[in-house]
Amino acid sequence: MSAVAELCAATRIYPMGGTEVRALDGIDLRFEAGSYTAIMGASGSGKSTMLNILGCLDRLTTGRYLLGGRDVSVLDDDDLSAERNRRLGFVFQAYNLIPHLTVLENIEVPMEYAGVAPSQARERSVALASRMGLQGRFDHRPTELSGGQQQRVAIARSLANDPMVLLADEPTGNLDSRTGKEILAVLEELNTQGRTLIVVTHDAHVAAHADRTVVMLDGRIQRVEERA
Repeated sequence: MSAVAELCAATRIYPMGGTEVRALDGIDLRFEAGSYTAIMGASGSGKSTMLNILGCLDRLTTGRYLLGGRDVSVLDDDDLSAERNRRLGFVFQAYNLIPHLTVLENIEVPMEYAGVAPSQARERSVALASRMGLQGRFDHRPTELSGGQQQRVAIARSLANDPMVLLADEPTGNLDSRTGKEILAVLEELNTQGRTLIVVTHDAHVAAHADRTVVMLDGRIQRVEERA
């Protein structure tokens, strides 16, 4: 398999007062096409920084980040934003839906930024919402949906531009156990269909669904666990 994302000697240093904090310290890590990786670690371990780097939301201090074979660490802000919208999909613990938009309109937001024609965006948003089991909810706003339904909208939105990699940050953190299992099943199905998944979580039960778990400690990879 080929790597769709790869960190090479990746270091992220934050100045803090009169000292420096190495949030990432020389990370080498590949994510193969179609893989399912969980990133775990205690608070301050570097897992959130890694997610921000992989999501093109932050930049490395030194090292390289290859996304689809392209070194995105050298791109300017506009090109980096375009790369993020085109190649990456995001699912957040807090859903991050726009309150005044309907289900379909929320799903269409990334397509608007990508310049997709409105009629094509509507057709795709209907297809994605239906795929997530949201029939009958198309015109509802986030406050009219359950937590599980909101997360399904967020997943549909993350797929709007057919991303190369899907990044999920504590995707079940705000859900009860039953709904959380449903969302994990949705993510697992996406992976079996060939989608590359990277999930940041503190929950070992969530990580158990992944094929590989990367455990972070003090900005470094402490160990990598492969699921048999």
